[in-house]
Amino acid sequence: MNATGHVPKQFDLALEWMLGRNQDLGIWMRGNDPFSETVSSLDKIACLESTRPRRSLGCRLSQALTSAITNLILFFWGLTFLWVVFALLKYYWRKRDEEEQAMYDLVKKITAVVEDHYKDYESKMELYPYIGICHVRDTLIPPRERKKMLPVWERAVDFLSANDSRIRTESHRIAGEDMLVWRWTRAAKYHDS
Repeated sequence: MNATGHVPKQFDLALEWMLGRNQDLGIWMRGNDPFSETVSSLDKIACLESTRPRRSLGCRLSQALTSAITNLILFFWGLTFLWVVFALLKYYWRKRDEEEQAMYDLVKKITAVVEDHYKDYESKMELYPYIGICHVRDTLIPPRERKKMLPVWERAVDFLSANDSRIRTESHRIAGEDMLVWRWTRAAKYHDS
């Protein structure tokens, strides 16, 4: 006897009849591997699986409710993830804009300090027409903020060397030490001839 309560020969005949039909009968014949495709020969069949199981109304409602809640939770997790990503991107963009604005403000201050130093040199209040880059940094940025402002300072220095023709970077020996300095170059006056 087998699980159906019928003689094995009748059961095998029913399986052969199902294998011979090319239509969906609502029963899958599976092999030993539960993840395998359905089998097509009688000796490989290990179990039968219903594609449309009969379940009570309570069981169907419970499964539908569980599925709906699971999908809802997954939706809200996905929505939360997207919201967090958006918030992080917004923070990153705001921080980047703040740093860029700080860099431009620092460029304006540097330009003003170098120009004022050169004007003082022309009025004989300074000995040299150039000013040390480290001295400008120490003048503009308080010691407790230097570490935090270092990336902004470096961007400002790079911006000035690449984009401002009024300030020239040079190397001079000051007090026996080679230092990078900035020199204000006067704008040439152009005359139409």
